[in-house]
Amino acid sequence: MPNNIVELLPLLQKYSKPGPRYTSYPTAPAFKKNYSSDARLLSLERAGEDISLYFHLPFCDTLCYFCGCTMLISNNRDRIAEYLDYLEQEIKMTSTVIGDRNVVQVHWGGGTPTHLLPSEIRRLGEAIHKYFRIAKNAEISVEIDPREVTRDHIQALADVGFRRASIGVQDIDEKVQKAINRLQPESVTRQVIDWCRRCGFDSINIDLIYGLPMQTRESFKKTLERVLLFEPDRLALYNFAYVPWLKPHQKLIHIEDLPESQEKLLLFTDATNTFLEHGYEYIGMDHFAKPGDELSKARAAGTLQRNFQGYSTLAGCDLVGLGMSAISHIGTTFTQNAKSLPTYYEKIDKGQFPVVSGLEMTADDRIREEVIMRLMCDLKIDKVAINQLFDIDFDVYFSSSLDALGELESDGMVIDTPATLLITEKGRYFLRNIAMCFDAYLKAAVTTIPVFSKTL
Repeated sequence: MPNNIVELLPLLQKYSKPGPRYTSYPTAPAFKKNYSSDARLLSLERAGEDISLYFHLPFCDTLCYFCGCTMLISNNRDRIAEYLDYLEQEIKMTSTVIGDRNVVQVHWGGGTPTHLLPSEIRRLGEAIHKYFRIAKNAEISVEIDPREVTRDHIQALADVGFRRASIGVQDIDEKVQKAINRLQPESVTRQVIDWCRRCGFDSINIDLIYGLPMQTRESFKKTLERVLLFEPDRLALYNFAYVPWLKPHQKLIHIEDLPESQEKLLLFTDATNTFLEHGYEYIGMDHFAKPGDELSKARAAGTLQRNFQGYSTLAGCDLVGLGMSAISHIGTTFTQNAKSLPTYYEKIDKGQFPVVSGLEMTADDRIREEVIMRLMCDLKIDKVAINQLFDIDFDVYFSSSLDALGELESDGMVIDTPATLLITEKGRYFLRNIAMCFDAYLKAAVTTIPVFSKTL
């Protein structure tokens, strides 16, 4: 990391602008509306041997003001049970096409997957095992909100095969928790982590967010100290995406309580340096892992990937998303399910895959996807490898992108040589900005209402 943080501060205003997080390329705003459900069917038929499954469970007990996810606040158990009925129908439809392909990853996200009752966790887990061939060594992970979790919840997750948990903490400071409407005592988080380990979970990830209201360097350093006592295997350090024009409930956050951009950068650098000092390896843009963790191994092997859940292993694995709003990326096809329950249910009632938008990648999309993926995961581009993979001349093909990189290069963010494009330690802070230079859709995405959060 840069020894002199002061050199980064003047660059904040210059480069802090709306931009994608690049969990995919093309990004979701580029998807075409009214996409045919047949696209999901055709893509599933063409899927590779290894499959990754994502299940979106949108329900939450209470509203966290910072949330940017597609979620629904409900404690109506009949409503949740109805959703599981429809989700199981989508599972059956999908399994019919997938057949006996090998499922090597399963992830439950939300929303709050652990808002399900233990019996509902077992029901969904058993359905997944019934209709899909889950590999013996599959990576099976779940997002957990500790606030409403019991020992029975964790045991139910373990019983249906979960061994990795991503636990939402965000911040331990009580003032911050009150400001985001997420009161979560440290003792509650510690208890859930202990249950996970006792029930056989072999990987614990902690999610933190910087840039939240009422956060200060002093208070966040205390959070970091307390979180490290949990001895997590991984840490995710997310930039708070303040987008009240897209997520109206974020207007409940008082904008005057948000840290200034300089303070926000310092929060990030403090956390990064703290994790590095404690032996964690820096993965991509915002993840950290212990040496020997699967993420660290994937980075070293060049198989790290970035998808809609963040950084992950097993690059090249087709992703099938099930549930409301879930996105699939199979081969060269993206499809997204309906974002509202009525539309999701209506399509399934008609025996259709609940797809409402999507995109068939062009040859140019595939080239840019690989370049942006390697930037986000490897922090460098091997131009020779790209040339061989796609039969192009990198510097010629991306001449306009390299021109756009000129200012970033002058500011010490990247080093461009005939064989490689290397992101510097300083440039790591501006990784999204660098990737944006290779995005062919951004000009078309410019509207009066931004669709992305600020990069810094």
